[in-house]
Amino acid sequence: MIPELADIEAARARLDGVARVTPVYRSETLSQTCGLDVHLKAENLQRTGSFKIRGAYNRMSLLDEKHRAAGVVAASAGNHGQAVAWAAREVGAKARIFMPQDAVMAKVDATRHYGAEVELTGPAFEEALEAAEAYAAETGATFVHPFEDPAIIAGQGTIGLELVDQVEGLETVLIPIGGGGLASGISLALRAARPDLRIVGVQAAGTLPGGPGYTIADGIAVKRPGELTMSILDKTLDEIVSVTDEEISEAIVLLLERTKLVVEGAGAVSVAALLSGRTEARGAVVPILSGGNIDASLLISVMRHGLAAAGRYLVLRTRVPDRPGELAKLLTLLANDRVNVVEVEHQRETGNPVGETGVELTLLTRDPSHCDEIVANLGRWGYPAHRLS
Repeated sequence: MIPELADIEAARARLDGVARVTPVYRSETLSQTCGLDVHLKAENLQRTGSFKIRGAYNRMSLLDEKHRAAGVVAASAGNHGQAVAWAAREVGAKARIFMPQDAVMAKVDATRHYGAEVELTGPAFEEALEAAEAYAAETGATFVHPFEDPAIIAGQGTIGLELVDQVEGLETVLIPIGGGGLASGISLALRAARPDLRIVGVQAAGTLPGGPGYTIADGIAVKRPGELTMSILDKTLDEIVSVTDEEISEAIVLLLERTKLVVEGAGAVSVAALLSGRTEARGAVVPILSGGNIDASLLISVMRHGLAAAGRYLVLRTRVPDRPGELAKLLTLLANDRVNVVEVEHQRETGNPVGETGVELTLLTRDPSHCDEIVANLGRWGYPAHRLS
């Protein structure tokens, strides 16, 4: 059942004119930060916003008329569902997608937009998987597994063929791992074309044994890879590392601010592994940015958290006399010190001394030392401050 190089090349031919040959961008920022020659494979710019269209369309193109008429069904946290919905529409088949009840609404809405019927199940991906398999057994619809399918794996492997053509002197590739379909396909292609490459798989620590059971990298929030994919990864990967949500968040912020690329949590794990120094990389290094379908509210939260961690965003609480003009006095002092105030919130009913009112300030800052300087200045001006970030 393991795809061979010929299967991946055949998938590439089927995807010609359907899936984009996504660009590779060299990142000066990451290259300098990591001391490596870093190139980013931007699958976040793929149709439907992730690499998933490659495997989904390859699988769908192999259906005969009978199976197209019976329709397809899939389980997905979001990206696979969007891709199956899009590919089904392209070949004229109906699609039903089962998704976790807490799936990102942007991904749910996009899946419906591509013409699929969507049913939300329990909180975990595994429950959506069970529901999809049961639906397939009841209706005769073709079940399109997100990773335990040779045609899916072969489709994802076309990224590996592109990398060999696009990056001269390629030596290290970092690939996100959820169910393992992406990493299996790419590593099979790379091992066939360039057996000397170093290939690293990257998981989100949140969903691993001993983790909190949650990760912002919802696209790879799978408890473990499949049997087929793991049998491939055991042979093709040099190592598997994991990254925390904190590290993923920092990678998302850096990619957005310095490379102008919007990526979701799963799409940032490879860059997070590089930044954390958790893996030994060499030569020309390519982290795979597997997807860009991040929920807008999560992106805002991640950006605020990331800016705070970098000392670029300061939230603090202080007190002012409860008299007219006192808040304006404090804000004038900050303005004269070239501090940009983003938010101001009064807190009169939260245990302040009589005659004083609490004030929570959100400030834009330059770096951690600037944060320390502001807190010190507030104290010198008579406004003792407590940092909240």
